[in-house]
Amino acid sequence: MTIDWGNFTPWTALAGGVLIGAAASLFVVLNGRIAGISGLLASLLERGAEGRGEKFLFILGVLLAPLPWMLFGNLPNPEFQVGWPGLLIAGLLVGIGTRYGGGCTSGHGVCGISRLSPRSIVATLTFMTAGFATVFVLRHLLGG
Repeated sequence: MTIDWGNFTPWTALAGGVLIGAAASLFVVLNGRIAGISGLLASLLERGAEGRGEKFLFILGVLLAPLPWMLFGNLPNPEFQVGWPGLLIAGLLVGIGTRYGGGCTSGHGVCGISRLSPRSIVATLTFMTAGFATVFVLRHLLGG
């Protein structure tokens, strides 16, 4: 494995991690709720769910966050090698996984692990292992 030093960006990655941690921390301190994106999004779709305003604003902030980045540099150009059908299938599988696992990477991986939740630690280890295994199978066994 080699590192593409021209595109290696540890400082922006660190800044992004700090911002994600700060946003999740502020959300739990100010609202008493976990900043799990899948749970917030699901509750926005439920009728009569409480706290919809702040949940909507949090999701809106996540969606609009790349705009201030453009003041500092260009946005990365994502490259999807599987095309739209593969992207839709992947999104559907992620959605099913978050419902089945009771949360997503932000809920379990960021908020749950920081609270030392055994359930979140197991969930994060599970989806990280599944991700590693998927990449290994697709790249090394199937040659994708």
